[in-house]
Amino acid sequence: MSPAKTEFDIRRGHHPSIHAAKTPVQAACIAAASADILTYAELEAASNQTAHLFRKSGLAVGDSVVVFCQNDPRYYEIVWGAHRAGLYYTPVSWHSTPEEIQYTIENAGAKAFIASTRFADTAKEALRLVGDGLAAFSVFGDIEGFAPYEKARAGLPKTPLDDETSGREMLYTSGTTGRPKGVKFPLTGEPIENAQAGDLFYKAEGYGLGAVVLAPGPSYHASPLLATLAAHRFGATVLVIDKFDAEEMLQYIEKYRVTHIACVPTHFVRLLKLPDEVKRKYDVSSVQWIVHTAAPCPVDVKHQMIDWFGPIILEVYSGTERVGGSLIRCEEWLAHPGSIGKAPKGAAHVVDETTWEELPPDEIGVIYFESGEDFAYHGDDEKTKSMLSPQGWRTLGDIGRIDEDGYIYLTDRKSNMIISGGVNVYPQESENRLITHPKVADVAVFGIPNKDFGEEVKAVVQPAPGVTPDDTLEAELIDYCKAALASLKCPRSVDFLESLPREDNGKLYKKKLLERYS
Repeated sequence: MSPAKTEFDIRRGHHPSIHAAKTPVQAACIAAASADILTYAELEAASNQTAHLFRKSGLAVGDSVVVFCQNDPRYYEIVWGAHRAGLYYTPVSWHSTPEEIQYTIENAGAKAFIASTRFADTAKEALRLVGDGLAAFSVFGDIEGFAPYEKARAGLPKTPLDDETSGREMLYTSGTTGRPKGVKFPLTGEPIENAQAGDLFYKAEGYGLGAVVLAPGPSYHASPLLATLAAHRFGATVLVIDKFDAEEMLQYIEKYRVTHIACVPTHFVRLLKLPDEVKRKYDVSSVQWIVHTAAPCPVDVKHQMIDWFGPIILEVYSGTERVGGSLIRCEEWLAHPGSIGKAPKGAAHVVDETTWEELPPDEIGVIYFESGEDFAYHGDDEKTKSMLSPQGWRTLGDIGRIDEDGYIYLTDRKSNMIISGGVNVYPQESENRLITHPKVADVAVFGIPNKDFGEEVKAVVQPAPGVTPDDTLEAELIDYCKAALASLKCPRSVDFLESLPREDNGKLYKKKLLERYS
């Protein structure tokens, strides 16, 4: 009888270098707009050269590199090069200001900065603010003060480093208050072919040779980054799109026979708001699996997506910090609509943060988890400790409940809660209702000061194309909300904006809206 496989045995042997040796001409990436292909052999050569470039530039294992680049196959040459050099790699948002990039570089202690010429002005100013001592490289052309990446790596070995070892992402959370925090996991010192535990989730869902993976979000965000890196571990093809457009995404699904999609509920909403004739126009039958992350999905929205694509939608709840999470497949979700599932590892608890007591089933409190990876907010021990309960459980700061069967339901973020006349109001409920109105393209609900009640509920709406906002529409939306929810949960007033401050990853930055009313 053979011995049982250890976790290490299961995790080893997964890396793009393995596919470069076995299937060198297989597409690692396809640029959707141009159909240009980056093969696994080309990715292997370029990522090795990039790793040598980092060493030549003085970066050692455990050092940090900041990457400021659009979605593009070349981005993966850089990230995999950093990974096999044992570095922390930090992608930054395309919408960052020079000051924000300066903060990230300095806070991370980065020793290298790679920027795309698409963002040349911002990158150049960020480098000026940081000053000397930073190895800076430009991608796709020249930026003043930067060495051209393509020229700098040319001639360097296309073979692995002698001290090759696994690096890791270090992503910065946007946060609700204060400056962003770097989420830092310890480096393992493991060989590069040892997959992270989270990667194996994607393997179980069919990633592999023949799979075409589309993650329409920005590469600087955790979900698209990790979903596509996992695709490369298991030999799939990553379809790279420059920026999400709903109809264009359907075109690419049909053209490239996409099999796996990793997205967020905002993508669902925008797809569903396409005219019916557009939705029927494209063949999406190749899609075998859709995972959505980042935020709870409104129940009506998910029902419509299941009706369209079939029962192939998996919801995963987690966070950049990976302190725990849950998942739920379609069959379970249809039986427990609105749930985000059960914790697959460890246990979840609902806690009263006043008494620190665990609450009984169906009572609302803060969700804590027993499981999760060890991490720290880089340079902020107090912030790291703030996620811990006295029991040693950790939280992402979400409020919710757990039913008698162990299914978790999220109510909202703790930081978003409105207290109006002493009553707790969770804006997610009215947001989920309002987004289903045909005249609404996007919506945010939050609390604003009220001298009598402390706070009142405010909605800010982005009207659907062709809709003219006026007092009549405001009244219509308030009545629409009240038809499904208690009046105290509905906005007392609605303002209209051409667009809401939503990142390409689908995340809505309410604090930018709150500044208008503070």
